[in-house]
Amino acid sequence: MTNILIAGVGGQGTVLAAKLLAAAATNKGWQVRTAETIGMAQRGGSVVSHVRMGDGGEEVLAPLITHGTADMIIGFEPGEAARAVPYLARDGMVVTATTTVQPVTSSLSGEPYDAQEILNGLQTMLYNEAVRMRTSGRRRAGRDGAGLREPELVCVNDAAVLRRLGAPRRMLNTVMLAAALSKGRVPLTVDDLREAIPHVIKPQHVAANLRATEL
Repeated sequence: MTNILIAGVGGQGTVLAAKLLAAAATNKGWQVRTAETIGMAQRGGSVVSHVRMGDGGEEVLAPLITHGTADMIIGFEPGEAARAVPYLARDGMVVTATTTVQPVTSSLSGEPYDAQEILNGLQTMLYNEAVRMRTSGRRRAGRDGAGLREPELVCVNDAAVLRRLGAPRRMLNTVMLAAALSKGRVPLTVDDLREAIPHVIKPQHVAANLRATEL
């Protein structure tokens, strides 16, 4: 069973990203269930999508990921990635964008939060967990049986990637999925994502989304 949690804010395409992962899993013949937990029902509110895939032939009975069981968290916004960390498995990976979406409270107070502080906090937390796993011998072998997995943080300079690709901001979800799947920590690949795009994305936007996977 593979659990992937996608965390972002309204308007970033979190739900569409979950549909892309679900389509990629279905194309491989796996059973998959998805669900969304939504905060404020407006653009800018927290949105978390759960994707559970039976990549070992398992039947997926429940759509929601429980705390401590997500193999990967994909954060479209650093603060939302940090908020989702309780879901991460001990040997999981967090892949997060580095561009902030300032909440209304920050705008009103005139004190925007600093993404780097959030990222530094995430790095410290995962590093400390990795040290604990090494000293206690609780590291787990990867799916291919090679090596031992530890928690890991990957920061994606999403603004730079979108600029290089000449892609609009609405392509963030596809860029982040491609970045996450390229790390090899879950059994889906960027090629699987590309194959799923025409099944989910409107025809007029397929070419742009395919370009957004070219990291």
